[in-house]
Amino acid sequence: MQSGWQRYLLAFVITATIFSIAFFIAARIDQNRVADVRAMQDAIAIDLLSTETQFELLGNLDCELLGEHPVLSEELTSLAERLSYTENNLGSDNEQVTQLKKQYSLLQIKDYLLMQEISRKCGEKPVFVLYFYSNEGDCDDCTRAGEVLTYLRQEYPGLRVYSFDYHLDLGALQTLIALRKVTGSLPAFIINNRAPIYGFKNVEEMQELIPELATLATSTSAVEEEE
Repeated sequence: MQSGWQRYLLAFVITATIFSIAFFIAARIDQNRVADVRAMQDAIAIDLLSTETQFELLGNLDCELLGEHPVLSEELTSLAERLSYTENNLGSDNEQVTQLKKQYSLLQIKDYLLMQEISRKCGEKPVFVLYFYSNEGDCDDCTRAGEVLTYLRQEYPGLRVYSFDYHLDLGALQTLIALRKVTGSLPAFIINNRAPIYGFKNVEEMQELIPELATLATSTSAVEEEE
């Protein structure tokens, strides 16, 4: 009888040890991913600050240089994917995730403002979408809307998509929402500073709402399929 209890105790200890090790490894992986996202955000912040400083030093924009080295569209897209993965693993209520989202939102707003400046002074015509979503269970179509924008972003690399959590407690974001007159009806889209558009739109509908997509080069995969 005693040996039976010893076996149960040994099995319990082994199981607890395995769970403890798995939990520790998962926690370390999550910490590493948060650190990875934060490091990438810091790098983008430095690049944005460098561009802003260049504008101030020159007194105007070096449009030719910016044409050769466009502002950080690809980097922001990559950061968005990493942040989304981190949020899915740690949860949208996680304090670290919330801080990362605030920093990411600020980077997006700064990039958006820089693109407005480039558009005014260099004659560029960027095509962009401000996308407002919610993770609080009050937007059934937000996930699908995000997937549509991801697809369009892949097909049209020149399309700039800025995604914002509508309920994020961030002063700069709430100011942007107020200035663009976005209500709480989500998902919401602002295309090239036009009036807000609400509700889910499929790929074809979004393409109709963004006729400027015709001015953008399609992805390499799309071109290969046509050939």
